[in-house]
Amino acid sequence: MHRNYLKMAIRYLFKNKVHSFINIAGLSVGMTVAMLIGLWIRDEFTYDRFPAHYERIAQVYKTQVFNGEMKTGKAISIPLPQALKENYGEYFKNMTMGSWVWGHILAAGDRKLLQKGNFMEASVAEMFDLKMLRGDRKALTDPHSLILSQTVARALFGEADPMGQLVKLDNDQSFKVTGVYEDFPYNSEFRELSFIAPWDYYVNTPSLVKPKSKNDWGDNSYQLYVQLADHADMDEVSAKIADVSRKEVDAFIKQFNPKIQLHPMSRWHLYSTFKNSVAVGDRLQYVYLFGIIGMFVLLLACINFMNLTTAKSEKRAKEVGIRKSIGSLRRQLVAQFFTESLFVTGIAYVLALGLVLILLPAFNEVADKKITLPWNNPLFWLAGITFTLLTGLIAGSYPAFYLSSFQPVKVLKGAYKAGKLASMPRKVLVVLQFSVSVTLIIGTIVVFNQIRFARNRPVGYNKDGLVTVTTITSAIADHFESFRHELIASGKIDEVAFSTSPSTGVNNNTSSIRWQGKDPNMTVDFANIGVTFGFGKAVGWQFIAGRDFNAGMLTDSDGVVINQRAVEYMGLKDPVGQDLTWGDHHFKILGVVKDMVMQNPYEVVAPTLFYIRNHFSDNYVNIRIRPGIGPVAAVQLIEEMCRKYDPESPVNYKFADMEYETKFRDEIRIGKLAGIFALLAIFISCLGLFGMASFMAEQRTKELGIRKILGASVFNLWGMLSGEFIVLVTISLLIAMPLAHVWMSAWLQRYSYRTAIPWWAFLVAAGSALIISLLTVSVQGIRAATMNPVKSLKTE
Repeated sequence: MHRNYLKMAIRYLFKNKVHSFINIAGLSVGMTVAMLIGLWIRDEFTYDRFPAHYERIAQVYKTQVFNGEMKTGKAISIPLPQALKENYGEYFKNMTMGSWVWGHILAAGDRKLLQKGNFMEASVAEMFDLKMLRGDRKALTDPHSLILSQTVARALFGEADPMGQLVKLDNDQSFKVTGVYEDFPYNSEFRELSFIAPWDYYVNTPSLVKPKSKNDWGDNSYQLYVQLADHADMDEVSAKIADVSRKEVDAFIKQFNPKIQLHPMSRWHLYSTFKNSVAVGDRLQYVYLFGIIGMFVLLLACINFMNLTTAKSEKRAKEVGIRKSIGSLRRQLVAQFFTESLFVTGIAYVLALGLVLILLPAFNEVADKKITLPWNNPLFWLAGITFTLLTGLIAGSYPAFYLSSFQPVKVLKGAYKAGKLASMPRKVLVVLQFSVSVTLIIGTIVVFNQIRFARNRPVGYNKDGLVTVTTITSAIADHFESFRHELIASGKIDEVAFSTSPSTGVNNNTSSIRWQGKDPNMTVDFANIGVTFGFGKAVGWQFIAGRDFNAGMLTDSDGVVINQRAVEYMGLKDPVGQDLTWGDHHFKILGVVKDMVMQNPYEVVAPTLFYIRNHFSDNYVNIRIRPGIGPVAAVQLIEEMCRKYDPESPVNYKFADMEYETKFRDEIRIGKLAGIFALLAIFISCLGLFGMASFMAEQRTKELGIRKILGASVFNLWGMLSGEFIVLVTISLLIAMPLAHVWMSAWLQRYSYRTAIPWWAFLVAAGSALIISLLTVSVQGIRAATMNPVKSLKTE
């Protein structure tokens, strides 16, 4: 019997090829979207969950008040962990100090790699549950030991055993490989951590950490990770340790009201932004947003499946009547309809798996993920099979229970007729579908408009033709004048200058700036960048007052150049020539430049001062390419000069304009994903319209035939069928536009530098929705309107 049901289901699919194709295609696309979004959400929620005890791990953050505004960051001072151990040691099982993840040169034999690594305490292996492939978790106890990731160990030593081998770090000190750990997961804060070197070596090397920093509570240049004791509560411990640093620091630091807090590892990724010392889930809102979109698209696909099935089921009323009249039982008809529905959803599920496999590489590229299908996860299969069964049962419920209940006498006499309100749920669905689709279109437009607005923001310098070379050692700095002279003498380079920060970032801040008229209660935070003479010409400073540094004037070594934001911040009316004190050193303001957008392009520029620095080592070389010189020729020259003066180091250069563009990657990624999901939602919505139009055409076949015989034109009939749908889409526009405006206005509030919602976004969304819906309905409407009326009426 079941084999017979399956044969009939296959026969029905081949008999209605177009209907079956649209049905299966719509459902499989909906399932594909749901799977992709589900895998993306799973990846987001499993971020930094690789240690077995991740719920007990936290990073220590510090909040300070600058000019009335709370700023929270992960930079802490070296004395902090000792104070925590002495005062609250019973609450902690483990502590790990660390530096920052920077690029370093790893050399073994003739192989040299530029990799990111960190200096950390030996307890890091135990705390973060490192999977040691070679060696053990005590591998960092020797100050000259080193552990490598599996990938880097293979890159340096191939298939040879790396244990005991020597690796030279930054062309200076050699370390012995004492362990190899499995690469950190890609969905981890440590995914770029390719090696770990001992903290003891770092903190006891004067060129890396100044001896006074070991007891300096004001030097916030390090990181601290903690693992709580089994009995400790994260929130309670965070509250207890809040004022630990205030008990130790001097009066100057106390004015910034420093407070310590724990940021749990489980919240590092989704709650990475702090506002008023509270972690807010900026990224979490995208998880919820895409989760809602995924559920909605899947729901649309399921309901469209039912609509398309319903549109065809009216034709099967007579089939039901005939089969009942020759003895078929109702349960047999129910079983047949459910078999057909489950068969179709099963095919759609298999196709969805195939689509996910095909689309995953491209999806990972857009989303910056390394997601794979969890074939070995029973929950994945359970969820997929359960969903397929539920969809099949729900979609088949209408023909199974409603059509099988018909009385054969009424059906065969033509007395069957759907109720007047039978189409109302479908109309509501169409409105709902296009409301969400239009909202997504408007949202996508606003996201990309905000990106364009920030991209076009004046950056205060010329980033085109500017190359930044990151130096790891002091080799170039030790011969900088010769290096600079040769580059300029080539005729391809206009200027070369060192700086302590690249043009697209700020590495140093200070709170020790004072000036005449400063409010004694005002706490400040200035970005400070050390430069060599010629930096202004190299980056293309734009002066609004005063002048640039002049190498021919010895007093300029005690001068500073400040930006517009600093002038506003200090409240100076005529800043040029005024004195400024930084710690115990006095400077004179030489000039004021336009704000350089070096950090977040969506936020207000920080008050910044530039000063002449005499010594550089592992910093940044800013190189201005002469106009008219091709970038390929310029880069070849730069590489040649870098290898000449620093032959032991790989050349690490970046174009400033390309590096600046990376600041928009998160918004671009979200915009692309939202755009893709918007298009798929529209596609599903159009299938819903097609199903609705098909249903109406089926019901009104006789009416259309009579109207055509009485003289109605094809255009009249098309207008009659299409007009109702245009009304539904118009209603959806009236719902979607206010919702989109409220939603996107709230989204834009997260940016200090933001655009307004453009009026044309609503026009584009409305026009797109109307045109797409009209084209979709017209396919079925014109087909019905051009049908031969004789053929339409002869069966009535």
